[in-house]
This record gives sequence, structure tokens and C-alpha cells, in this order.
Amino acid sequence: MTPRILIAGIGNLFLGDDGFGPEVSRRIPVGDLPSGTRSVDYGIRGLHLAYDLLDQPDALVLIDAVPDRGEPGRLRVFEVSKEDLRGVDFDPHGMDPGAVLSSLGSIGSTLPPTTVVVGCQVESVEEGIGLSKPVADAVDEAVALVLSLVADFTEGGRAAPCVSVSPVE
Repeated sequence: MTPRILIAGIGNLFLGDDGFGPEVSRRIPVGDLPSGTRSVDYGIRGLHLAYDLLDQPDALVLIDAVPDRGEPGRLRVFEVSKEDLRGVDFDPHGMDPGAVLSSLGSIGSTLPPTTVVVGCQVESVEEGIGLSKPVADAVDEAVALVLSLVADFTEGGRAAPCVSVSPVE
């Protein structure tokens, strides 16, 4: 049985590095993805992502900018559990991934068995179009990480363990 995997690029391209997820999503070679795998640039359409999760994919790979608590351009891969989502409120007009995922029960769905985030430390989320240099330099490596996670899940039934990756030099 072929696993069904949803790759979701999320973020606001009008807020600088917050556009990381959509940029990575646009660069994923969709023609090379395994059968049963979809890649979607959700941008800031959180409700759309929530409703697409009603299809109950076997895995979800979220691509998103993460708060500027580290070196800009640093990539992190981590798994999300139900415990991570406790106490997060849903805003149907926003795109907080935690809020979208925590709302799934109220629309008749559940968190996919494997939910992994490929995140990039931002430099700036000020108004403006375009990624900062360190974040832009990390996009191709993020694409490779997403493809690796999809391959691991497709071949072995489970995504790779959580890792932290240094920024691209």
C-alpha cells in the first residue's frame, strides 16, 4: 500500500522570511514525487489545510519559518505530537500551524500519524517581499530535507528522526 503524504508549505510571502514555506514548496519537483504524495503551497490559508487533512493522509510534512531564536538560515526538523498542541486556539483567518492542527478534532479529523516540521530560523519578518540571504540560501537544502523525509516514509514507513541542521555557508 502506497502511503499518502501531504507536503504543506505555509507562511506569508509579504512578511519577508515568513515566505520560506511557500518558497520551498514552489521548488519541490512535484513530477518526481512518489505516487500518493501531494505538495501544496498553502500560504496563509490555514482553514484550507485543515480541510485537506480531512482526507487523513498517512503523513504530513509542514514547511515553515520558525521564530528568530537562533542563527538565521538554520534548519530544524522535528516531529509534532498531540501533546505539543494542547491549549492552542484556532483562528480561521490565520495560519498558525499549531492552531490549525489542534483544531482538527472539531472538524472531524485527527493529526496524521506522522507530522514533521521542516523549519528555518528567520532573520526578519518585517513587511516586504523576499527572503533574507541566509534564509534564501537554506531553501535548496530544505527541499532536499523534505524529499529525504518523503523517501524515508515511503520506503520505511516512518520519517527520519528529528535533527537540527546548520545554516548553509
